Amino acid sequence: MPGADAPCQSNTHPYRYRAHDAMLRRLLSRSRFDESTHRLYDTMVERARDPFFYAELGVPDTLDGRFEMNVLHGLLIMRRLREIGQGGTEAAQSLFDLMFADFDSALRQIGVGDLKVGSRIKKMGQAFYGRASTLDKALADGAELGELKEVLRRNTFGTVEAEPGHLVVLETYVRSQIAHLDSQPDDALLAGNMTLVSPDPASTH
Repeated sequence: MPGADAPCQSNTHPYRYRAHDAMLRRLLSRSRFDESTHRLYDTMVERARDPFFYAELGVPDTLDGRFEMNVLHGLLIMRRLREIGQGGTEAAQSLFDLMFADFDSALRQIGVGDLKVGSRIKKMGQAFYGRASTLDKALADGAELGELKEVLRRNTFGTVEAEPGHLVVLETYVRSQIAHLDSQPDDALLAGNMTLVSPDPASTH
């Protein structure tokens, strides 16, 4: 599982990773989430799975590569939800929990044994926190020029050497996605009625 930007959980991080005790099975059950969370998550996954990222930009079409694209889109959505206030913070936490419920399910479906799933999920959680921290820093006011591009190169592409032009396209896409999320009403997002822009195929030509 990806290791870049993967520190241990910080006590100050806005998302609480809670898969360590007897609550694990309940927390990682899709059925406990409300419809608005499922709508947010399904929209997120549909965009993260867009073939454009893998076939055109060269993001590895692997378990790790798809993990990275899910995390990237999830972080952009959670970032917007947190700006809403308490209700948005709760919605972001629910989206985080559902994401890891599906990660847990995916690992079991590919044959990872029960005894190893917990440790794999913990590593994925640590990777998530690392990416959340570096992405927030790269998007903050006063971030260094090229910082976002470097974060995307290091995490999204992993050990694959990303073409400079593809990094420019992905950075532009991320910024356009942020602007699109910012344009949507708070009430619509909290209800799960979110839209995400599609990547522009013409941007690679």
